[in-house]
Amino acid sequence: MVAASKAPPGALIRVNRAPVLTLWAAVVAERLGHPPDTAFSLASHVAGTAARAKARRLGIAEESEHRQDTAPAKPRETTRLLGKEVPLAHDADGVVLADAGGGKPAPAAPARAYVARAFGKRLEEVRAAMQALAAHYASDELNRVGFRLYEHFRPEVPTDVRGWGAKGELDLEKIRTAAP
Repeated sequence: MVAASKAPPGALIRVNRAPVLTLWAAVVAERLGHPPDTAFSLASHVAGTAARAKARRLGIAEESEHRQDTAPAKPRETTRLLGKEVPLAHDADGVVLADAGGGKPAPAAPARAYVARAFGKRLEEVRAAMQALAAHYASDELNRVGFRLYEHFRPEVPTDVRGWGAKGELDLEKIRTAAP
C-alpha cells in the first residue's frame, strides 16, 4: 500500500471495501454492455456474494444460511460478472436485473444510493478512474481479470474480524496505474 504521505493530495479516500467492489462491478458490467440499472443490480449481487463468502470465512455467518433446498432447480437465466454467476430476473417493465431470490428482481436504486453515500462528492472522480482502467481491456478480458484488478486497488483492511466493515484507504493512483 502506498503510504499516505507519498500519495498525491486527494488521492486517498476512506471507505470500506463493499462500495468499492459495487462501483467497480457496475463499471465492468456497463463495459460489458449492460444498461446502468442492470449494471448496478448485478454489481450489488456480486458485492453481496463476496461479503457473504467473507462472513462465512470469518465465522460470523453460517455456511447453510444461503443454501437452497436440494430439489432440482429449474434452469434459469444467468450472466457472469467478475467470476460470479448472477441469476437474472425481469422487472415489470422487462428490464433485466439480478434475481434477489424467488424470481424477484433486485432494484438498482439501493445500490446506486449506497455507492453515492459511500463516496460522496468524490464519486465521479472514483468512477472516472475506474472507467479509465476498464477502457484498457477488451470487455471479455476485463470480465475475466476484473476481480484481480479489484484486489490490486481495494482498500487495505485487517484480514480478520476486525476488518469486517472497517474503512481503509482507497488510493486512486492504484486504480490509475493498475493497467499494464
